[in-house]
Amino acid sequence: MADDLNVDICVIGAGSGGLSVAAGASQMGASTVLIEKNKMGGDCLNYGCVPSKALLAAGHAAAAMRAGRYFGIECGDVSVNVKRVFGHVHNTIAAIEPNDSVERFEGLGVTVIQGEGRFSGPCRVEAEGRVINARRFVVATGSLPFVPPIAGLDGVPYHTNETIFYADRLPEHLIVVGGGPIGIEMAQAHRHLGARVTVLELFNIMPKDDPELVGILRRRLEAEGIDIHEGVKIARVEKSTDGILVFLDENNGKTTLVGSDLLIAAGRQPNVDGLRLDEAGIRYSAKGIEVDRRLRTTNKRVYAIGDVAGGYQFTHVAGSHAGVVIRNALFRLPAKADTRTVPWVTFTAPELAQVGLTDVEAKEQHGDIRILRWPFHENDRAQTEGKTAGLVKAVTTPKGRILGCGIVGPAAGELIHAWVLAMSKNLKIGAMASMVAPYPTLGEVSKRAAGSFYTPSLFSERTRRIVRFLSRFG
Repeated sequence: MADDLNVDICVIGAGSGGLSVAAGASQMGASTVLIEKNKMGGDCLNYGCVPSKALLAAGHAAAAMRAGRYFGIECGDVSVNVKRVFGHVHNTIAAIEPNDSVERFEGLGVTVIQGEGRFSGPCRVEAEGRVINARRFVVATGSLPFVPPIAGLDGVPYHTNETIFYADRLPEHLIVVGGGPIGIEMAQAHRHLGARVTVLELFNIMPKDDPELVGILRRRLEAEGIDIHEGVKIARVEKSTDGILVFLDENNGKTTLVGSDLLIAAGRQPNVDGLRLDEAGIRYSAKGIEVDRRLRTTNKRVYAIGDVAGGYQFTHVAGSHAGVVIRNALFRLPAKADTRTVPWVTFTAPELAQVGLTDVEAKEQHGDIRILRWPFHENDRAQTEGKTAGLVKAVTTPKGRILGCGIVGPAAGELIHAWVLAMSKNLKIGAMASMVAPYPTLGEVSKRAAGSFYTPSLFSERTRRIVRFLSRFG
């Protein structure tokens, strides 16, 4: 066919992972095709990380104004201009959009096809009437919001992350279904902006994070007026003249809630519909496309990266996967994906960050462990800023190898960087304890937590005997 394209790499999906592969491959000299059926930038730019953090920033700003009284600053009543709040969200997307645009990637030498890509053979993809034959393919189609089978849901209006950032008003009472990171971030953002908020969670909120740290965040959310129901099952939902009725089965009986708006934040599902993966001999399930550690599918010419490959569903993981694919596909290096030191952050106030194992996981895998804690209220910078609710909690082996760290507190997403670096470079806890931290900074919390590893031996009776003995010699 005249429209056949014969290239080195064909990427399906222009989210963060797909864009990274396409940009890297093209700039390194590989002929590259990029296919995207929806918006360039994918979920992260348009419906996820970027708009959610922009909305959170607006909410945190409103909360900071209300908190001015703590410092003796009287701001009066806080007024929220909803149009300008969402204008900030959309302006943020627009500011980043050019980096992910068709024009930029065509300028890098990438052939961009705006349409739906589908396999028609082991080494062939069709899109918009064109046939792409490639030496290697990369599936980077991301994930979609999972909508649970709740009775009556098809008869009521509801939001997902794909619509909540394009609202034209602030909910009077937002009911959030799901207590994971997306649900909790959106709950606090809307509460800070003035809405009533109720969170409904089938199990416990933030189930992948350390329960001790989650407890600190939970108390903050509840103190702000967010109503959290854990261990509840939604029997059905109905539309009424008062809004949306949600019927719950709880441990203490049946409850009915009335909200003005409903947000479904019950998790994500891999976006594999329409790809015709079977045509290419690619095995997949409801959890995503099956890949090996090199991110190759059951068709070794095809890679899958990011959310669609299952596992951690984070933008930075998709970016890391892109590097693995580039090394494998272009340079024939047997690079492998490694998730042992992948961090994640929930950008609430306080933030919640984690890397590596929690204490429960570490004990299951290693048996004898050391748990190191240091609270933010013992940090002078936290005291000056009135942000003392927080904790650093690290886990090590008895010999000081760092197994994991969780932080809840201000700037936890920034503070976790040092722990990620230490773990990825196999540094022991002594490296963290001996670094010189500028005063007064929040980073001292990590240093003090690390230093507590040595407290039992440093201030032991044995040490005192040694000091007394040496003092005899002048």
